[in-house]
Amino acid sequence: MTSIFVRSLIYNVLFYVLLVFWILVAIPTFVLPPRAFMAIAKAWATSSIWLMRVVCNTKVDYRGLEKIPAGPLIVASKHQSMWETFALMPFFDRPLFIYKRELGQIPFFGWYLKKSKMVGVDRDGGARSLIDMAKRATEEVQLGRQLIIFPEGTRRPVDAPPDYKPGVAQIYAKCGAPCLPVALNSGLFWPRRTFLRYPGTLVVEFLDPLPPGLPRKEFIAAISTSIEAATDRIVAEARAEQATIFGRVPNVAVKES
Repeated sequence: MTSIFVRSLIYNVLFYVLLVFWILVAIPTFVLPPRAFMAIAKAWATSSIWLMRVVCNTKVDYRGLEKIPAGPLIVASKHQSMWETFALMPFFDRPLFIYKRELGQIPFFGWYLKKSKMVGVDRDGGARSLIDMAKRATEEVQLGRQLIIFPEGTRRPVDAPPDYKPGVAQIYAKCGAPCLPVALNSGLFWPRRTFLRYPGTLVVEFLDPLPPGLPRKEFIAAISTSIEAATDRIVAEARAEQATIFGRVPNVAVKES
């Protein structure tokens, strides 16, 4: 565990150094089209994933890449960690995220969110704010973007019961685009509420896309069933690998409170 502690400390320091570096590199994109900034953002994501591999020995196995459709898309991903908030970007041409509006007030970071036309939401704004968010996200998807959304709304611990919110179904119903479910086991390698980063094979699995036009209840049932089944499977794979690496399953592999 001492080695994991030291490697995690090194990684976290270098992660934020790298973030500052790419923020500075991106400054000229303020006077360029949004695609220029997105190219920088994808480079940051790729370099951060590479850094985790080198420092923490956390490999990434991407499965089902051939299932990613071109064009307008909703990407409905399991959300266990901060990792997927940046690591999914490189696979999509014009990725779109929904962010807490207060993040838009952070110098540089918030400016970049607005420059790249991400969708801000006031979580304390009630139903009106959510309706406005869904409308703007729908409009961006209809313009050809790929909305990367976490249907449970927030990070969920490994093994936590699923809690899928209706917001993704509202956007899906209005935008007329297919939905790509995504399963992952990132919570075993980049857990919530700790700086520790664990070695092993982090798996991201792109599942069979759902066509547009499904009824809302059927849509939510379909994405939750496919995501949860695949997530359970790849979490079990990772736990078996961790047991081999450590001689046991580390504490992160059990349900967090």
